[in-house]
Amino acid sequence: MIPVLAAFAAIWFIGRIMAVPARQRLGLIGVLWAAVVLALLLLPEGGLRQALGGDARYWLVLGGLAATVLGYRAALATLRRRSAPPVEATPAPLFREAEVNRYSRHLLMREIGGPGQARLKAARVLVLGAGGLGSPVCLYLAAAGVGRITVVDDDGIDSSNLQRQIIHRDAGIGSPKALSAAAAMRALNPFIEVTPLVTRLEESGAAAALADHDLVLDGSDNFATRYLLNRLAAQAGIPLISGAMTPWEGQVSLFDPARGTACYACVFPEAPPPGTVPACSEAGVAAPLPGIIGSMMAMEAVKHLTGAGQTLAGRLLMHDALNCETRVIKVKPRAGCPVCGGGVTVARA
Repeated sequence: MIPVLAAFAAIWFIGRIMAVPARQRLGLIGVLWAAVVLALLLLPEGGLRQALGGDARYWLVLGGLAATVLGYRAALATLRRRSAPPVEATPAPLFREAEVNRYSRHLLMREIGGPGQARLKAARVLVLGAGGLGSPVCLYLAAAGVGRITVVDDDGIDSSNLQRQIIHRDAGIGSPKALSAAAAMRALNPFIEVTPLVTRLEESGAAAALADHDLVLDGSDNFATRYLLNRLAAQAGIPLISGAMTPWEGQVSLFDPARGTACYACVFPEAPPPGTVPACSEAGVAAPLPGIIGSMMAMEAVKHLTGAGQTLAGRLLMHDALNCETRVIKVKPRAGCPVCGGGVTVARA
């Protein structure tokens, strides 16, 4: 009997050293036990039967005890598994390691931090115009990590644009500005989605273009488009950041009548008469000025989306680059405004 018990011990400990799973070791011991019991039942008295203990009842009792212990342990393990709280799947991290490093300077800022950067990543922004103002707007929104950006422009790149429209390159002359801007934004930040629309914003398709966006930035170069975009943004309850320039001066404001501020038409009820405000192709424009005003627009977008600081909602910033002067004035909703009703447009749900 002792040799058999020694064989059981050898199977267990040698198997453990060789990293054999416990279930397989128990299986081998069970096979040997069954062979011993069978031998005791079939072999005649004396000889090998005597060496195995002489009576199968001892082994049956031993096997029964072992089965009871193993069954108890298995039942206990099952009860523990059932009573243990379910293991929740670990959610995927919001930012990949490369994004954490890329946006580290934002993440360090108390006013932005992780929550603010997450809001930038989740934002959907439309930029109208990929020219002088749109160039810095698109580059800085892409660099800041705004998750989804739509760029709308139907114009092509001309060599005269490159004096100030820094998102484009000489090799792209003749190609659509929207496509050129999108390529530059993707090259700057591969972690964002950019949708270029080579089209002119017109009444028929403008509402569809604005749909599902959280913010609109207007860098257009004509009054008709500005008034159209203001009306549609007000109707949709989408905040509008508007920028404009003359050769040496620029202005920026955030119009959000759905939340009680003035709209563009409240401040500028009518477009100036034709010919009184010449285009930059006629009057010129200082090269860095679009960068200054466009960067201010992008800054307002980042502040609005993250909730940092005080935005230009209800205020109009005017910058005189020639004399290096900047001033901010308050603007209020205009009673009876045909676009927003004096800042009482109902916000989107």
